[in-house]
Amino acid sequence: MSFRKILYRDRLSGELITEQIFQENILRWLYETYLGYLVWHVFLNRKIFNVIYGKYQDSSYSRHQIYRFVAKYEIDPTELILPLPEYSSFNAFFCRQLKPSVRPFIADDNTFCAPGDGKILVCSKLKYTSKIPVKNQFFSLDSLLGSSINSDIYIGGNVIILRLAPYDYHRFHFPDSGIAESAKYIKGEYHSVNPIALNKVPDIYCRNQRAITQFNSDNFGSIAYIEIGALTVSSIIQTYKPGRVNRGQEKGYFQYGGSTIILLFEPGKILFDSDLLQDSIQGIEVAVLAGSRLGKKIEIEN
Repeated sequence: MSFRKILYRDRLSGELITEQIFQENILRWLYETYLGYLVWHVFLNRKIFNVIYGKYQDSSYSRHQIYRFVAKYEIDPTELILPLPEYSSFNAFFCRQLKPSVRPFIADDNTFCAPGDGKILVCSKLKYTSKIPVKNQFFSLDSLLGSSINSDIYIGGNVIILRLAPYDYHRFHFPDSGIAESAKYIKGEYHSVNPIALNKVPDIYCRNQRAITQFNSDNFGSIAYIEIGALTVSSIIQTYKPGRVNRGQEKGYFQYGGSTIILLFEPGKILFDSDLLQDSIQGIEVAVLAGSRLGKKIEIEN
């Protein structure tokens, strides 16, 4: 069994940090052993398992996990809207809302903000016109989007992949003002999106359940906003109403489990910050917070 450390860069300090993997021993057994992978395939990759597990996490019996989880992953309770004793279940805590002042979105129209908390990879000017590179693997736009959105407008464009660990803030936001259409759902499997699982099943993003929203932003063109579920994520919940939305407005949230957000851009709309590009070229994820700067608008010269 391989126990290679998974590293990411903390953007604030610049340090490389070893990621604390939620339920690491279980994930490594499931994805790095034959028996474990068989158990996943036969039992865990089933909607019924995820529904039952989600029901438990919604129950009051799961509340005992909250304080241990907060302590282990050093979550700051002062950031939360509700005091810890007021969460009725672990899932209620998992979907926690934060005080608006904790994740302010930069107001400058030329600045592109992170849609959520997590670890990010970016790719600028995709070299393989119909392929998106993730962890040295490639998947096509069509396989990711299905028939929900015309992929042609994103060929040659840019991509953001934001992976949320289970301990991250799991609500996601609109990075810019604009017009958001209704989300379209694609049924899929229930893989973890942790790098352990990605090493075993590189096309997870095209297999897992996902929701896709056509977002016509005011400053960054047409954006395909994609939420991808994962193992034990019972639902991707949309809280916005289709139509006009504002920068920083909540779009929705993931229920219990790890998950991922992918944003696709048309060519010539965004220039990512140099540190993100340099780390992404080396395959190093960077920890970011919702509302923080990821890049800027490309000004078109007349």
